[in-house]
Amino acid sequence: MNNMHKSSFEPHAVRAVLFDLDGTLIDTDDVLVAQWARQLAALARVWPKLEPQRTARRLVMFSEGPVNLAMTVLDMLGLDRVIVNPRKVHLKDEKPVAGTLELIRALAERFPLAVVTSRGDAGAHRFLSQAGIAGYFRAVVTCQTTWRIKPHPEPVLHAAEKLGLPAQDCLMVGDTTVDIKAALRAGAWACGVLCGFGEREELERTGAHLVLESTALLSNWL
Repeated sequence: MNNMHKSSFEPHAVRAVLFDLDGTLIDTDDVLVAQWARQLAALARVWPKLEPQRTARRLVMFSEGPVNLAMTVLDMLGLDRVIVNPRKVHLKDEKPVAGTLELIRALAERFPLAVVTSRGDAGAHRFLSQAGIAGYFRAVVTCQTTWRIKPHPEPVLHAAEKLGLPAQDCLMVGDTTVDIKAALRAGAWACGVLCGFGEREELERTGAHLVLESTALLSNWL
């Protein structure tokens, strides 16, 4: 079910859409679970009560909170850009979140689009190229584009500038509180999605104007 935060979303005010990648356009959640489950399978042979798939999903969901907290603390200290390694190896066999390719193609006919991700240039462009949607984005902002990264507002502000619009005319779509905080600090609209790592309660508590079960459902609003 689609729920709006108490600060009502105004679709008519949106003139551009910015997307996070992992957990928003990329099905990172399930890929991570599958990788962790494969690692846990060996342990399950000596510990029969261990359920690799179920345990892996719990571990992924548990790790989300601490990771977001760490990114926020690093941002407060001004160390986020220093600590993040833009050359780190990302997941293989990345798949788009169901329905997002069709969403991007449809939205690109009406809105300028941008990517705002904490990935490095190579990982971001690789996914967009493999998914066949690179040409739909007028700007791709990575951790190598700006000095500060999400949850700092600089990446969102930079993307808006590249699109030639004020941030308040942009909608930032992401799956974590890091995305929501970056959007709100920049003065942009914020849409949280539940197809990645974030949970509805934390996204709404952070101030998301809109929370959707999946990124693909954004078509119902725009």
